[in-house]
Amino acid sequence: MNAFIFPGQGSQCPGMGKELSDNFSVARDVFQEADDTLGWKLSRLCFEGPEEELKLTANTQPAILAASIAVLRVLQAETGLSAGFVAGHSLGEFSALVASGAIKFADAIRTVHLRGKFMQEAVPVGIGAMAAILGAEAEAVHEICAEAAQGEIVVPANFNSPGQIVIAGHATAVQRAIETAKARGFRKAMLLPVSVPSHCSLMAPAGERLLETLREIEIETLQIPVVTNVEAKPNTDSERVKKLLVEQLSSPVLWDASVKDMVARGVTGFIEVGPGKVLSGLVKRIDKTVETRNVEDVAGIKSIVKEGA
Repeated sequence: MNAFIFPGQGSQCPGMGKELSDNFSVARDVFQEADDTLGWKLSRLCFEGPEEELKLTANTQPAILAASIAVLRVLQAETGLSAGFVAGHSLGEFSALVASGAIKFADAIRTVHLRGKFMQEAVPVGIGAMAAILGAEAEAVHEICAEAAQGEIVVPANFNSPGQIVIAGHATAVQRAIETAKARGFRKAMLLPVSVPSHCSLMAPAGERLLETLREIEIETLQIPVVTNVEAKPNTDSERVKKLLVEQLSSPVLWDASVKDMVARGVTGFIEVGPGKVLSGLVKRIDKTVETRNVEDVAGIKSIVKEGA
């Protein structure tokens, strides 16, 4: 059984999605729908840049969502491939919900554009930060954060894979955590090039605004279970989708546990749908026995067609 997994980050460089759009009408239709929904040319930004504008959070989120769903539509049209579960890392959970049938693509693209704005506005640039701590397990990272907080916020934000945990919070507290980690012998502790401290309590104001936006959209029946970041287990209850998306902004991404849960439920193959290969690498570190493939361009589609899916 396969699982489709969707990235929350990607290459974020001009050209993303263009090749697919040039070669497949279903991909063009996705970008056209995104343009029509937003009222401006997201497609042009994805295809041509400029890169600085594409990397702004409010633009990055709809760009990655559109690119991921364009890949999904082509993958489905060309291979007929299906999934027993879907999951996405952070922003990618919106792509997973579109794939499950729970959220219409137009509603998702509008919502994630606003989500990015809400997140950036919740914490002024320079106030928040994120860092990766490599080689440390969860207990040690919790201890490091507790020691470094000193009245500020710094907590584990992404449990990505064994020995790869990302922390988030106030920039000064995150810097103290880096220094504490290195003092404890974890030499690979480094700031990440992001301005928004995702998945910590500093995002609570963004969550409140996101809830108001989500109240305006309808959640359909989930056709495929979505393994959520917050709980690391499948959700099939449409009534819980909005609550889980709001909680996700302030809660850690339990990616390691999510992958293990899907494997325990019989998933033997993971297909990363969208720009980049980050999740495929994480899955391999979590469980070396499963097959991983990533699909982001025409070559990836052709490879899966050649393999007979």
